[in-house]
Amino acid sequence: MIPPSAPLACAVAEPIAAFAIARLPRIVFGEGALADLPKEAAALGRSLLLVTGARSFRSGPHRTTLLEALTGAGIAVEEIAVEGEPSPEMVDAAVSSFAGRGIDVVAGIGGGSALDAAKAIAGLLPHGHSVMRHLEGVGPEQPYRGPSLPLILAPTTAGTGSEATKNAVLSRHGKAGFKKSFRDEQLVARVAIVDPELLVSCPPEVVAANGMDAFTQLLESFVSIKCTPFTDALCWSGIEAFVQGFFAAYAGGEGAEARAGRTRMAYAALLSGICLAQTGLGSVHGLASPLGAQFPIPHGVCCGTLVADATRINLRSLRQRLPGSPALPKYARVGALLAGDGQHGTNAEAADRLVDLLGNWTERLALPRLSAYGMGEGDLALVIADSRGSSMKTNPLVLTDAEIEELLRARL
Repeated sequence: MIPPSAPLACAVAEPIAAFAIARLPRIVFGEGALADLPKEAAALGRSLLLVTGARSFRSGPHRTTLLEALTGAGIAVEEIAVEGEPSPEMVDAAVSSFAGRGIDVVAGIGGGSALDAAKAIAGLLPHGHSVMRHLEGVGPEQPYRGPSLPLILAPTTAGTGSEATKNAVLSRHGKAGFKKSFRDEQLVARVAIVDPELLVSCPPEVVAANGMDAFTQLLESFVSIKCTPFTDALCWSGIEAFVQGFFAAYAGGEGAEARAGRTRMAYAALLSGICLAQTGLGSVHGLASPLGAQFPIPHGVCCGTLVADATRINLRSLRQRLPGSPALPKYARVGALLAGDGQHGTNAEAADRLVDLLGNWTERLALPRLSAYGMGEGDLALVIADSRGSSMKTNPLVLTDAEIEELLRARL
């Protein structure tokens, strides 16, 4: 036994660099957690605006149970459904409709689009002006002063992690369109309720797209230039959960394996949102913004179809220009985990296995090419020009226009 006074022999390590963690919601996680929403809402007010997607939650069994429980808790409920991705016009119309009606708290239940709409509506209901005042990259970009209404968010998909972030992504589609964020820490939910039971109704193609979005967010956060030991630990936990749960959730069903898969994917998506809020993302999400604005490409599909080639190009460019980058051994670590085959080799070999595996997944999941949504060679220049937003700035290295074009061409 080592005496308490004996010094421990250890290698001298670099000190942990200073970091700060952005605000997070209180998190309630687990099967059946949605039942806590009325109690959480009652602590915040007596009149609730429920923002949902247009179909899945509204037609499923959970809505009726929730509405009855809210009524039983003495809470008056107004409802609004979000069709597709929210636009500034949709948010402004909702704010105009519900302003002055005494709403105390907003609850968003649905995929990322419904949650983003709920954030923006909660932020603007106390003020009544257009969200265009605050959107990044368009309009006057006036600072948001707040306050926001209290917000509760419950995701019904395992993808964006929007329940844990401070940004509401709003879109206008078309050649002159945009996909931009209304972003402020006051938009962070008071409570995030993550209930894996809400994922049961997701069809396989939705599980695939959202799951690849969550994985991409975890991978890009892991290798971001703004990563910290704190986010590295969360990213790794999320990636492990993804590896253990994704294909079981994708297969679906009611058995124990599918339930465990959905739970792991809900956890992975939550961590992806927490991490991206701290670190920023990378080249895939840098391109997802202009692609999603200019073409009708679902966000998860965009991430899933790009991530293999984005990783390949990042690796090649890092090896050529930044061979000492800390991102390189991280890519290798993820490659070794995903391979799960006990193979040993160099970091380069493990990282190359990651690219191969992601390429195989792209084919296995039948993720469409960009041309399936109307993109052609004539659109490359405009997409590249609009890709230099905040996500691209935290990629492990700055990609050239030629490298971005190569990535897009690989998935045309």
